[in-house]
Amino acid sequence: MDLYSVSKRSEIMSKIGSKNTKLEIMVRKILFANGFRYRVNDKRYPGKPDIFLPKYKTAIFIHGCFWHGHQCAAGRLPSTRVEFWKNKINSNIDRDYCNLELLKKMGFQVIIVWQCDLKNKQAQNITLTNLINKLRN
Repeated sequence: MDLYSVSKRSEIMSKIGSKNTKLEIMVRKILFANGFRYRVNDKRYPGKPDIFLPKYKTAIFIHGCFWHGHQCAAGRLPSTRVEFWKNKINSNIDRDYCNLELLKKMGFQVIIVWQCDLKNKQAQNITLTNLINKLRN
């Protein structure tokens, strides 16, 4: 049972941002500090990558585990309106896959960074070090 009414829950969910999240800003700062220059949410490319590095032909998406159906604790479906959320998350997964395939066909490397990979300092350090190394190679 949900703690909030349907209208209150709708209001809460509508306030969740999709651009310039704390995680996106953190990843961008690390990239910039390491000499990488990028574009943000470039509409010219499928899926409007959160971070796009033209020089490296790389698109980076920072995915929230819940919204993109990650198989971790944070990606768990809520216990209310299960069918609605299942359809919503599955359509997000399908859209993500189509965008990923289009970018790959265009010759771009696609990197997905999951929210849970940035949840604590140790995980952040490992994930961001791996990201930097992947871009440099």
